[in-house]
Amino acid sequence: MEKNIKMSMAGLNRLPKYLRILKEKQKNNVQNISSTLIAEELKLNPIQVRKDLAQVSRIDGKPGVGFEINKLIADIEKFLSVNDSKNAIILGAGRLGQALLNYNGFDNDVNIMMAFDNDKSKCDNKKIFHIDLLERKVIENDIHIAIITMPGENAQEMCNRLVESGIKAIWNFAPTNLKVPENIVIKNEDLSTSLLVLLKMLEEKI
Repeated sequence: MEKNIKMSMAGLNRLPKYLRILKEKQKNNVQNISSTLIAEELKLNPIQVRKDLAQVSRIDGKPGVGFEINKLIADIEKFLSVNDSKNAIILGAGRLGQALLNYNGFDNDVNIMMAFDNDKSKCDNKKIFHIDLLERKVIENDIHIAIITMPGENAQEMCNRLVESGIKAIWNFAPTNLKVPENIVIKNEDLSTSLLVLLKMLEEKI
């Protein structure tokens, strides 16, 4: 299945969830799974699940048997480029930045090589470097992915420097909407908004 297939953002967000369920089943030596079972676990429509899977895999689910899990995992990982090592950096070595720097749950998806900060007391010149070395390190290590965890007032300036040094994708945790050229991929994570939504959902459940 070709990687350049255009998939909706909602569909892309569902694929990692499918992958998680499939890998859980794989660990338990389950060989096949139906789209209905996947849908039930994620509270989705089975038709939507089948449409998503059809976009990334040529494997057909057999009636009464379902999809072959190993092959489906391989197709989804290929579509998501999971096995292509991707070097990344973090801007901001505060608590969130250091937590992500030391997080091992990304497996082989992303290789977070180093972080940058303007506070020299945080820099060890091993995994955390001063922000003055940003462009040099990005170019030397052929880095195309950056994670921004710094305060909002500095984020746009740093974002501009990232783009100019060759960064192609940005995962933004700063509490601000960053402006980037059309050829740059950006995903914003607004933690405060997500928390407010969670609190509202909790209120409606009580």
